[in-house]
Amino acid sequence: MWCRRGRPELRGPPELYYDQNEARKYVRNSRMIDIQTKMAGRALELLDLPEDQPCYLLDIGCGTGLSGDYLSDEGHYWVGIDISPAMLDAALDRDTEGDLLLGDMGQGIPFKPGSFDGCISISAVQWLCNANKKSDIPAKRLYCFFSSLYSVLVRGARAVLQLYPENSEQLELITTQAIKAGFTGGVVVDYPNSAKAKKFYLCLFSGPSTPLPQGLNEVTDEEEAKESTFTNARVRYKIARRGMVRKSREWVLEKKNRRRRQGREVRPDTKYTGRNRKPRF
Repeated sequence: MWCRRGRPELRGPPELYYDQNEARKYVRNSRMIDIQTKMAGRALELLDLPEDQPCYLLDIGCGTGLSGDYLSDEGHYWVGIDISPAMLDAALDRDTEGDLLLGDMGQGIPFKPGSFDGCISISAVQWLCNANKKSDIPAKRLYCFFSSLYSVLVRGARAVLQLYPENSEQLELITTQAIKAGFTGGVVVDYPNSAKAKKFYLCLFSGPSTPLPQGLNEVTDEEEAKESTFTNARVRYKIARRGMVRKSREWVLEKKNRRRRQGREVRPDTKYTGRNRKPRF
């Protein structure tokens, strides 16, 4: 997400910044895949969903579907919304299991009230704090986003939004608009004493006020280095959590088992499952 030339959101609108080249990084860069997956896992942990119960979740700024893959692995159904056509095209190429929607979160979330059991977002909300044209007013776009998000969640549900605020004023602007829209909650900071591994999670509650979860405090030197290092090296795409090559027999069996856990109808496994078919002439 970060680069030496400055913050991405200061370099233009997200639908232009996240082009095909950027989308390619999110499916070929193993370190980026690992970081995104870990943040999605932490966000899901902070959602505090019922155990062993599939939920219907919203992923805002879903990009290439890395966070959605984590949700699927945990047995949940999800819908992703993103403003970048290139990122969504990459998600479709990866055969993500969620439904995908092209849209601008600053114009509101276009779903019926009470549609979702929870919401996560990874590295997206701070984009609303920048005006890319004269008609863009950050406070109004943030309020439109949060008020519509409050509506589409079932009462009592949570939204966990991982973000990179530029400064304390920007973080206050975001939280103020969330509270104005009806949410309670606050900011959970993981590794607050680490300049490199520090992460901000805006935990919002759509029901009665709930004690805020505790942030993580201990980080090893190895983890900190891994969080802060970036490489453009191309790698053969693998599922980040299990290291299985896509379309292999192990990948197919895992996908079928995941769908069984979700209660879907799946064909029985045979010795031909996941086997490469010979080309037809």
